[in-house]
Amino acid sequence: MSSKLKTVHLKLPASTEDLQTLEIGSVVYLSGRVFTAREGIYKRAIEEGVGMPASREDLGSANFHCSPAATIEPDGTLNVGSVTATASFRFAKWLDGWLKLSGCNIIIGKGGMTSEVYRDIFVPNNTIYLTTVGYGTGALLGRGIRNVVGIHWKEELGLAQAAWVLDVENFGPFLVESDLEGNSLFERENAKIAPGIDKLYEGTRPATLRRYGETDNKKEEVI
Repeated sequence: MSSKLKTVHLKLPASTEDLQTLEIGSVVYLSGRVFTAREGIYKRAIEEGVGMPASREDLGSANFHCSPAATIEPDGTLNVGSVTATASFRFAKWLDGWLKLSGCNIIIGKGGMTSEVYRDIFVPNNTIYLTTVGYGTGALLGRGIRNVVGIHWKEELGLAQAAWVLDVENFGPFLVESDLEGNSLFERENAKIAPGIDKLYEGTRPATLRRYGETDNKKEEVI
């Protein structure tokens, strides 16, 4: 049996029918429009009731949880060279309101959500989650940016937290972490790994140096 991952090239905006074809663990490349939005945007849009920084047509329906390595030139030219994902679990408290308000059906980030969030929030909103592949891929993803369309709420939130609108081509790679049924790649793979953790570390000594609050329970360290 081949271990080669299935690769999908997805055109944005994606329909529900498009998303139904995606299987967890598949590699996805995106072409179309993506916009960045993280804590500042979510808080302002949802908690403060300001609403979205632009129309759905302008922003697109794929939201990337990230801070871009971005600059604004003296002549006003917008540049984004690298886009590095941030951990998505911090956004969970806003997500139900966010998906309804934004109309997004693709969330991109790092680390994924819990299966409960997928079932209770993503599934009813016909939304999937794509995760970045490991660390250090910001410059690789930056190669897929074809045009920086605009920036919103720069004055209110600053460059890192502002909404950057990007037209992309073959933007990726990303992994399908959740599908439209709420299945989770991380949860599935962790179920395979966790039973062998104790045996793997059997006979090893506790760490001499550790981070504050770090546990010796290796099962709790598996994400």
